[in-house]
Amino acid sequence: MFSTKPRCRYRCDQLAEVICQLRFPEILAISAKPPVDFQEAIREAFPQFSQRMESPAPKLSGVPGNITLQNQPATVNYQFATADGVWRVNLTGKFISLSCSRYSGWEDFAQKLDQPLAAFIKIYKPAYFERVGLRYLNFISRKGLDLEGVPFSELIAPCYLGPLMEPDVTETAASRCSVDAEMSIRGGCRVKLHAGPGLVKKNGQDDKEVKFIFDQDLFMPGQLPLNLAVGALQTLHAQADAIFRGAITDRLHRAMEPENI
Repeated sequence: MFSTKPRCRYRCDQLAEVICQLRFPEILAISAKPPVDFQEAIREAFPQFSQRMESPAPKLSGVPGNITLQNQPATVNYQFATADGVWRVNLTGKFISLSCSRYSGWEDFAQKLDQPLAAFIKIYKPAYFERVGLRYLNFISRKGLDLEGVPFSELIAPCYLGPLMEPDVTETAASRCSVDAEMSIRGGCRVKLHAGPGLVKKNGQDDKEVKFIFDQDLFMPGQLPLNLAVGALQTLHAQADAIFRGAITDRLHRAMEPENI
């Protein structure tokens, strides 16, 4: 599952989005009034502002035979984005996140996170982080990599293909075929994995090309001291690199044009 090959950067990476999220015990001050001081601290880098109300899923309560649904109060989600919309910081009473739709490398991503994370800690002083997460969403396009006609079985490791590895199962015959797993991995981390072919939207429109979706959601649970958050993210990133390289074949690796770091 984990590759031990040297880390590299891909000129033709297939990342659709990278998201870092840090959850903390709820801070009521964030929901009670607009985060004016936080915006001022990051406004030069993230000048665009928007907000929306989000309604959590109803909560189940009661005992078997007498279960009721309780609506949860709506929460406000503040978003701060770069002028081009590529980078977005989201802040709620329970988490802060950074997402990017044009990933250029871990070092750049970590540097972009520094300012909003430092400003958040300085202004709101969370007690600790309850969950530190890093998510990599890949949409692997054979068309975009000049691999049209090549079966996924020649591009993806067998453990992520399920029935598609069987010689008598064709991709066109399988209307749905995915592998989903959640497990503990090295370094005190956990990962939720989703892998399988599927259709995705492009610019709001359905893309007719079947892509291979490889979605890694890595996280560290528990009460994590603030000063260990950056180290936790470094660990999660290292695990994500090793998992992704172990999930692809050498043919796909070469098609994405690796570069040494």
